[in-house]
Amino acid sequence: MAGYEQVHIDFINGPDIERLALTDDEILAAIEKSLAAQGRGHTVVDPRLHHMPGVANGHFNVLRGYVGEEIGLSGVKVVGDFVDNYKENLPSELATLLLLNPTNGMPVAILDASHITDMRTGAVSAIGAKYLAKKSSKVLGHIGARGTAYWNVRLLDRLFDFDEIRVHSRRPESQEAFAQKLERDLGKKITRCTDWESVIRGADIVVEASRLSQPTPLFKTEWVKKGALVMPYGTMSALELSLTDIMDKMLMDDWGQARSGKLGAMRQHVDARKLSEQTLHAELGQVVAGLKPGRESDEETILLWHRGLSLSDIALGHAIWSKAKAQGIGQRLRFF
Repeated sequence: MAGYEQVHIDFINGPDIERLALTDDEILAAIEKSLAAQGRGHTVVDPRLHHMPGVANGHFNVLRGYVGEEIGLSGVKVVGDFVDNYKENLPSELATLLLLNPTNGMPVAILDASHITDMRTGAVSAIGAKYLAKKSSKVLGHIGARGTAYWNVRLLDRLFDFDEIRVHSRRPESQEAFAQKLERDLGKKITRCTDWESVIRGADIVVEASRLSQPTPLFKTEWVKKGALVMPYGTMSALELSLTDIMDKMLMDDWGQARSGKLGAMRQHVDARKLSEQTLHAELGQVVAGLKPGRESDEETILLWHRGLSLSDIALGHAIWSKAKAQGIGQRLRFF
């Protein structure tokens, strides 16, 4: 633009992010920080939007938000969620994150957010469990082997060092690849399960990240162990309507997102008023910030529904961007 100084933005691609090699603790710290900021009211979360082109088995999620305090950035992430991408040897979720200066609207960085989506989702599961699961939790059950699944298990195990990790996936080949990668990286045996009941029954922490084409109640309420933490986040619900009846506490990452869109693991529970402002115990950020109690006894059965926060994307994107600048990694692009 004539008359203005040159402006550049940073581009950080997937290989750059792999080179940066964020540690598990760096990832967890970034997400915990953003959740605490949310709990203190220093963030803005806009309801996610769904864009459905209708030409394939998938859709786009558009997440927008602002994180204050020491981060001080707005951000927009567009993530495609296409179930059949494995047929093209592509991840099911491909994403781009745009970080913006909230005082003048200037874009400051563009990042490959496919890695970010996976890592931040796993970190929210792990931080949720840190505050809501029994400290003595030793059995993890995980349903689904999508991109986020690896980081769920890896970061949860970082905090709990499980004695047993059970996994299940609809496609045997994806389950085996998932289990082998976990065994290689975690250095422990992974139990392959052929059905949902074997994953859920007796587990201290259960993550449901299935990829269903339509709502199907495959997750039976009667299988949930008393005192367990259940974290569902499938796009299509796999839950029975009765699941909320056994919960002592129910939490979300952001209640505002429960009121928008027609997708989500607990959509039917919101529509039936089983999950409402009256029955919701807290948002996770309020617990992380110390404003509301998390788990108060080993007997409590607790549910955390996290739909995915733009705040997590912005916080982790900021951590990656900051580390990349410090190490001279990434590309500098002229904006105008």
